[in-house]
Amino acid sequence: MATLTTVRPPAGELPNRPKRRRRRERPGIKGLRRSLRRHWTMYLLMVVPLIWFAVFKYIPMSNAVLAFKSFNVTKGIWGSPWVGWQNFELFFHNPVFWTLVKNTFLLSVYTVAASFPIAIILALALNEIRTGLFKRTVQLVTYAPYFISTVVVVSMTILVLSPRLGIVNEGLGFFGVPGIDFLGNPDYFRHIYVWSDVWQTTGYSAVIYLAALSGIDPALHESARIDGATRLQRIRHVDLPGIMPTAVIILVLAVGNIMAIGFEKAFLLQNPLNLSESEIIATYVYKTGLLNADFSGATAIGLFNSVINLVLLLMVNTIAKRVTGNGLWS
Repeated sequence: MATLTTVRPPAGELPNRPKRRRRRERPGIKGLRRSLRRHWTMYLLMVVPLIWFAVFKYIPMSNAVLAFKSFNVTKGIWGSPWVGWQNFELFFHNPVFWTLVKNTFLLSVYTVAASFPIAIILALALNEIRTGLFKRTVQLVTYAPYFISTVVVVSMTILVLSPRLGIVNEGLGFFGVPGIDFLGNPDYFRHIYVWSDVWQTTGYSAVIYLAALSGIDPALHESARIDGATRLQRIRHVDLPGIMPTAVIILVLAVGNIMAIGFEKAFLLQNPLNLSESEIIATYVYKTGLLNADFSGATAIGLFNSVINLVLLLMVNTIAKRVTGNGLWS
């Protein structure tokens, strides 16, 4: 009868045991852990901004459900009854709907069309200046207005354009031209708003383009000089292509916010005489939500405005990426 015998390994040798397979980590997870170990201080600095965005930006998005409800103070946002699309329908059938959309759109397009190229022109001009003192002086003079409060800018604008004591009407009176009530005439509102905004923000925007210009390889300019290119030709064929990715991203972001034009300046420059041109969606939301206490209607109008901005952002980004090859998510 056969017997089973066990084969023992020679003395000093360990028996052959099956090797345990190590769990292979995905390359992404492995790289993330390595990055966390090496740069943990940088990730720690990101914690506070991320918490701020979560608390003040993302969590409040859940309250957008108020646009589909009839708000009741005692029941709160989540306890208020549903009304579906009623708030949106009321806004769409409001007689001032198309006026608000037209005023907001025209004012935003005018602002982008005026401020976008002027900032690029200023940056290109400053980049060509070789005198350090003059360049720094111009930068300071054009950059400083950005730090002035909107309330102060509007107060200065009202004083300068005052029908009686304003310096503009004083100058017109010197040439025999009667005084003009600029802020009382709705035809002047968009021009006052846009060009005061250009004066305030152009210097700050030019700094971004100056940073992009500083990253252009100087060898490209040397090669263009050797080939006999003039200064304008170097700007056209070297500088402009060099800042094109930055310009495209800024333009896409500006168009994405085209329906979210600032509330403060429009509201402060607004008066009963120019209301036909100065009433935009932002000021109407303020009056509807806070003054008339229609919180559901104001939320619906704001949500509609945000959706339009998102659609415009995606459209312009797609067009820019196809035309120039640059976009927000390139």
